[in-house]
Amino acid sequence: MIRTMIVDDDALVRLGLADLLDGDQGIEVAAQAADGLQAVEQATAHRIDVALVDVRMPRMDGITATARLRALPHPPKVITLTTFDLDEYVYNALAAGADGFLLKDTDPAEILRAVHLVAAGSAMLHPVAARRLIDRYHATNQPRVTAAKARLDRLTPRERDVLALVARGDTNADIATRLTMRESTVKAHVSRILTALDVTNRVQAALLARDAGLSG
Repeated sequence: MIRTMIVDDDALVRLGLADLLDGDQGIEVAAQAADGLQAVEQATAHRIDVALVDVRMPRMDGITATARLRALPHPPKVITLTTFDLDEYVYNALAAGADGFLLKDTDPAEILRAVHLVAAGSAMLHPVAARRLIDRYHATNQPRVTAAKARLDRLTPRERDVLALVARGDTNADIATRLTMRESTVKAHVSRILTALDVTNRVQAALLARDAGLSG
């Protein structure tokens, strides 16, 4: 059972998401919060696997909350929710450790799929918006590019192949099919990639790959 937390200052949004998530037999809504401070309190008091976090909230916004949640001893995975598909706050949330982002008008089935994917260790980026967001807000100054390329030099050629597909937003299953390998092998490669690049999740690895100009 995937234990989730809904973090949004709009009570109607929380109600709608709770109804959606509770309708999935594999998901349980374990906590709700109206802002980032409450989210950290709830995640400290309850075991949360995946938190769905709004970006713009009073007291503590979703960016700060994401960083605080990811710093907990038992950090939940974080999916950032936003109304805007091109929003620098969403990029900042991803850089803070979120495992993906979705628009609030995303199809309900895709929201459920995202929770399952992220709980299993994959990333979930709104496909078209993700590329536009990263292209617009991710700095491509020369020092950053040089640093990113240096970190990618730590990878084997096969790991670079896997990272290129991670940067496209492919799941482990997608990568296994494309590179003709077992999914367990892909998982092992991804784990080594995160360690080698000194990043905490697939999204941060994807951002680094984009900086270095790596594409699948």
